[in-house]
Amino acid sequence: MTTRRLLEGKVAIVTGASRSIGAASARAFADAGAAVVLAARTEAAIRAIAQDIESKGGKAIAVPTDVTDPESVARLVEQAVARFGRVDIAFNNAGAGQLPTPLADISFEDFEIGLKANLYGAFLGMKYEIPAMLAAGGGAIVNMSSTAGLQGAPGMGPYAAGKHGVVALTKAAALDYGKRNIRVNAIAPGPIVNEQMSQLGEERLQQIARFVPLGRVGRVEEVALAAVWLCSDEASFITGAVLSVDGGRLAGGAGI
Repeated sequence: MTTRRLLEGKVAIVTGASRSIGAASARAFADAGAAVVLAARTEAAIRAIAQDIESKGGKAIAVPTDVTDPESVARLVEQAVARFGRVDIAFNNAGAGQLPTPLADISFEDFEIGLKANLYGAFLGMKYEIPAMLAAGGGAIVNMSSTAGLQGAPGMGPYAAGKHGVVALTKAAALDYGKRNIRVNAIAPGPIVNEQMSQLGEERLQQIARFVPLGRVGRVEEVALAAVWLCSDEASFITGAVLSVDGGRLAGGAGI
């Protein structure tokens, strides 16, 4: 993956950075010139990625974080500021999927878990990131939604509700802080080959690709580069938007 130095001198927080889109994004932000603060619950994984970034000349630290815990998220932002002096960028990527389950069969506990993982994490991230950005004179935030946050998803009630909520929070925050030089956007990936999808096998991936106008599933690096661009000055007049990274799937036609 190659990228221009669009974020030279910036400090970026990436949550859910231990694998998949988050790990690819941490590397992409570093390639674009940012100092990166990697956050996830799995300390060994984010520490290894941070060390890899530094071995290639970048700047990175790993901060074990539970994005559903206010104290943990507050500590993440505090450590970012303590180490690099400021926070300019945040990619609130952390979240979790679910096994397909008809809505009436979903327990309250599972519904609550789905909302915490996908919606509370974005809220808590912004709650603590925004004051740090205001202190630095402004910033840019990208929140992770999904195509399931823009349309229905059978059997995915908690996940879809959380991702729809992320879109609403994104728009509200964009309105709250636009005049204070903070841009807030969201991305909505479609079918992306991550660790989970890669286990489906080539035949199933080809079946999924038939419903994508571009004729293939996406790569985690493609989502990462979209997040980098939205956080850069090249997207300086974009806020409150949701960028679909889905190969055209939401443009119309049958769903997967």
